[in-house]
Amino acid sequence: MRVSKKRGASLRFGLVGAGRIAQAYAEAFAKTPNAHLAAVADIRLEAAERLAGQTGAVAYTSPTELAESGRVDAVIVATPPVCHGSICINFLQRGIPVLCEKPVTFDLETARKIRRTSREQGAVFTMGSKFRYAEDVVRARKMLDSGILGQMVLYENTFMSFVDMSNRWNSDPSVSGGGVFIDNGTHSVDIMRYFIGPLTMIHVVAGPEIQGLPVEETVYVTARAAQGAIGRMDLSWSMNKHCDDYISIYGSEGVLRVGWKGSFYCTKASSDWVQFGNGYDKVQAFCDQISNFSAAIQGIEPLVIDAADAIASVEVIQAGYASLALNSWTAVCSEEASVTATGSTGFAAA
Repeated sequence: MRVSKKRGASLRFGLVGAGRIAQAYAEAFAKTPNAHLAAVADIRLEAAERLAGQTGAVAYTSPTELAESGRVDAVIVATPPVCHGSICINFLQRGIPVLCEKPVTFDLETARKIRRTSREQGAVFTMGSKFRYAEDVVRARKMLDSGILGQMVLYENTFMSFVDMSNRWNSDPSVSGGGVFIDNGTHSVDIMRYFIGPLTMIHVVAGPEIQGLPVEETVYVTARAAQGAIGRMDLSWSMNKHCDDYISIYGSEGVLRVGWKGSFYCTKASSDWVQFGNGYDKVQAFCDQISNFSAAIQGIEPLVIDAADAIASVEVIQAGYASLALNSWTAVCSEEASVTATGSTGFAAA
């Protein structure tokens, strides 16, 4: 069954998974004009009913039941990653567009099968990566493109905080695919590619095991981009740098910082820091993500994050885990080669 795509109308969305991230999506739907939440599916019926009751949606006990209902024009897959491949493919085979939370999959073969299915069925597919929709991140990219910082030299990203992961699925490798690197790191990889382009080499080092988890809980990552810039990521569930900024960009003519509560830049010609953004707004980022996906389904605008971006993230994460195991620099086997990753090429180029 192929779901009709009604240009200009508010699309009916299904949400697969009623966990933590689903709550953020539900809040965003309430503020998104071109989409509304019509259905929630979760194997825990009580969780689906609870979230559906908050939003006026209908609850289902399985993704297949939701897919067969005819009630939705598109879905968001917000389950643990081990389920992503089969769920995404099931909906795409029915012609239902899919936004899948990161990480899309553990392996390239499944990621490519998802893309192939979306192409064959003409159903839009995108990966959820909220920071790419944050207003300050988008503004920072435009400033970089303007040349105000000169030539890109170094990109840094920090996602570090104290989080007890002992009883969460994110630290079960059979469910999550790994630890903090695939969890937080998929965000980091996507943002890094957005700013410095395709990555060619990566080196990942794990920090001390504080929580005694079966996966890495702290990693320090260095990557080289095809265009020459260096990128760094510091990721942890077991330490906190207490940084005001989560992105720092160093160019030959200045420095730019994207922060949680405000964003600033400073040029070589002046010692004054100039504010260009007000900080991270999670709900705004989710709203813009849903809005862009809806507009892409209706043919109004291209996707911000296309299937090629999703596959590139899987490629980098896979190479990073190989580096971690080998304790050496590892090449990223990438489809995109020397093509700059702008994230704005749209579904047709995916």
